[in-house]
Amino acid sequence: MKDYEALSKKHFDAQAAEYDRRDTYYYSQNGKISCRDIAEQIRDLPYGSLLDVGCGTGFLIDNLTKQKPARYCGVDLSDEMIRVAREKQIEGAEFVVGSADKLPYPDETFDIVTCSQSFHHYPYPEQAMREARRVLKPGALYILSDTGIGGVGAWIDNHILFRLMRSGDCHTTNRRGIEKMMAAAGFTVAESRQVKGMIYTVTGKKN
Repeated sequence: MKDYEALSKKHFDAQAAEYDRRDTYYYSQNGKISCRDIAEQIRDLPYGSLLDVGCGTGFLIDNLTKQKPARYCGVDLSDEMIRVAREKQIEGAEFVVGSADKLPYPDETFDIVTCSQSFHHYPYPEQAMREARRVLKPGALYILSDTGIGGVGAWIDNHILFRLMRSGDCHTTNRRGIEKMMAAAGFTVAESRQVKGMIYTVTGKKN
């Protein structure tokens, strides 16, 4: 089996220095769409702590700190992405290197956990969801935004295309697939919408 985490790390380490300013599909275009959608969704929500899983260069957290003071944490597999995020010196934010399926935080720490445009890189997506649930407080929100498809297109991506690629992409699904995964992981789906094209955002509430 391919080491998807190692491939993702290599891919994003190489992109980190230019990621924010290269607003293209292969770089940060979809990530920025997802981050802005999440920021708008939670603009008026009360929360005191938020974890962004797969935070990249800290784009989402940088935007959120301008909306609301809170404790912001970002975790990403890429050392270079975390380096860029830290260099922004975002007030009230901390960034650490780590894996989505082994989050370095205690149980019931956060009011919100977000994940934007990184879920399709996770080789153990069910475990990543369980980890998000573990670090959330009771009744708290898990907001996942990603790009994906279902049906025959997903089968081709998952069984042929991704096996040939070297960017760490390892699985795709549409928002209906994410809804089912959230329900199985112990969330109640509170909101699910198509954002733009194949980009969707699904919100689960911890049961």
